[in-house]
Amino acid sequence: MGFKIETTLARARTHQPCAACKMLRRRCDVNCILAPYFPGNEAEKFARVHKVFGASNVIKMIQMVEERNREDAAKALVYEAKARLRDPVYGSAGTIFQLQKMVHELKVQLESMNAQVLELQQQKDQLLGTLLNVDHLDLHPLIDHGCSFSLDCEDPTKFPVV
Repeated sequence: MGFKIETTLARARTHQPCAACKMLRRRCDVNCILAPYFPGNEAEKFARVHKVFGASNVIKMIQMVEERNREDAAKALVYEAKARLRDPVYGSAGTIFQLQKMVHELKVQLESMNAQVLELQQQKDQLLGTLLNVDHLDLHPLIDHGCSFSLDCEDPTKFPVV
């Protein structure tokens, strides 16, 4: 029986109070529902959540969630509290809206750039086609009439009409 008391005392001495209990100035025992999600060294997280939702609401919300999902719920509360402090009206919905707007603007910009790339490729293809057609021209009539490729023919009438 003495062993059980000693282990309980040892646990009580090694258990560090969570950020919530420190802030609320209450005794933090090993069964504190907030301790796993708001460790003592992360007081700022709980301070934000407490300021936006209040401690009793945070406890109620975490208790409503299945135990396996509580860590995610606590993270969501921290994120939403941070967003609410930044934007009290829209919170994280405002951030989501801004990001969606940015994605839309970037899509429009990407479509515009793709259209420009397509147009430039078409221009390149036309120029290459024109250059390839010049290579295949029959230049013998120019040579036969005594004209050079510099088009400095003395008699413009000797220039063949194509």
